[in-house]
Amino acid sequence: MINLILCGGSGTRLWPLSRKYLPKQFVKIFDGESLFQKTVKRNMHLCDELFIISGENQYFLAVDQLEELDILKNKKVRFFLESEGRNTAPAIALSCFDMDPQETVLVCPSDHIVSDLDIYEQAVARAAELAEEENLVTFGISPSYPETGYGYIQAKGEDVRAFKEKPDAATAQKYLKSGDYLWNSGMFCFKSSTILKAMAKHSKDIFEASENAYNNRSIIGENQFKIKKKDMQSIPAESIDYAVMERTDNVKVVYGEFGWNDVGSFKSLFDLSEKDIVNNAVLNLQTEKVLKPVVINARDNLIINNKRQIAVIGEDNLVVVDTDDALLIANKSESQKVKEIVNQLKERGSELAEIHKTVIRPWGSYAILEEGPLYKIKKITVKAGKRLSLQKHFHRNEHWVVVSGTAKVTLDDEVFLLRQNESTFIKMGAEHRLENPGNIELVIIESQVGEYTGEDDIVRIEDDFKRNE
Repeated sequence: MINLILCGGSGTRLWPLSRKYLPKQFVKIFDGESLFQKTVKRNMHLCDELFIISGENQYFLAVDQLEELDILKNKKVRFFLESEGRNTAPAIALSCFDMDPQETVLVCPSDHIVSDLDIYEQAVARAAELAEEENLVTFGISPSYPETGYGYIQAKGEDVRAFKEKPDAATAQKYLKSGDYLWNSGMFCFKSSTILKAMAKHSKDIFEASENAYNNRSIIGENQFKIKKKDMQSIPAESIDYAVMERTDNVKVVYGEFGWNDVGSFKSLFDLSEKDIVNNAVLNLQTEKVLKPVVINARDNLIINNKRQIAVIGEDNLVVVDTDDALLIANKSESQKVKEIVNQLKERGSELAEIHKTVIRPWGSYAILEEGPLYKIKKITVKAGKRLSLQKHFHRNEHWVVVSGTAKVTLDDEVFLLRQNESTFIKMGAEHRLENPGNIELVIIESQVGEYTGEDDIVRIEDDFKRNE
């Protein structure tokens, strides 16, 4: 069985904790692990292989976190990089084209929590049995309250009668009272041939466009492929539920009584967290030098702690999220409106909607230490043996100072080494590259000065990670 893990999505409902370049599934806030890592660990002994679908920007996050779990040495892992997300139906189709037709596939979002692993394993085993009988299997969760944010499955035993879109409050209450409806978890199990056959029948346009895109794919490494952007854009964007599951009659449901939560809101995060005696929940983004919040006459709050001291007096039902560059304070009942904040930030052209102060890159990371209208100062960390792209900028000059390690610098036609406390100047328009030829991390301070210091002022000429394609 192959575990197909869906890593798309930007997680805007948990901003500022989650952002485009570090979405919620990769944020390490659950016992020092991310939701993605928990998903991998939950399924790795149930499946022979991992197949990960991600955006190009999330691929390197996934690789880093798999390396932390020591997975890549012991388990076959395939990657499909989406140049543009087109929802779950194209993602699943494109992945299944890359599999043996008789392979059983367990499809899981990367950002869910499962608390009862024994019952989960029993549910997966039953789903695999049903999939072997040429069924398309979904996992339904018995609703504990009238949730309006989930789709529903109307079921009788293991037979699916209907799929229902996200209901209004009155309809959700009716579903709960009837006892015939389950939350749609977004998890599936089927044979690769079964889902492709159903898609060819019920969503021929998606099937044919996906098949054409797959046949035109770029092989960018061992067990790794990417679909060209123009080919992705030619595929109709649709969910697997609407494209196939709602239109076919060989659908079964397995009841998932395994403590499932999609962690889709701060309320969900609060519900999952341990509470103190007055029902406050505290989560820490830092693992060292944690400053415990001071809370006086306040209860039922979710506090996500970072580096600063947080104090709350006389307030209940708040969400307080402190990050390096943004602070969210919201009433818990209104916290779903955080998407509106993200939209407003995008309208302003703010990078806060997309990146954190520290940004993970395939070669290492950078942290923004200071920035203003005409300058930006970064701490850049390059992994041993890695190098940045050969690139140039049109709107800024750069000055590099080595803090630790040895830097190999390409500057137009020159190649030279810089050691601790040595520096160089990169003139606007010059072709340049930073490389770490050593066995320890390279750390430099980069000072940018210019009319524009945005991350999109990068022209990549050569790139080891094929980001210029």
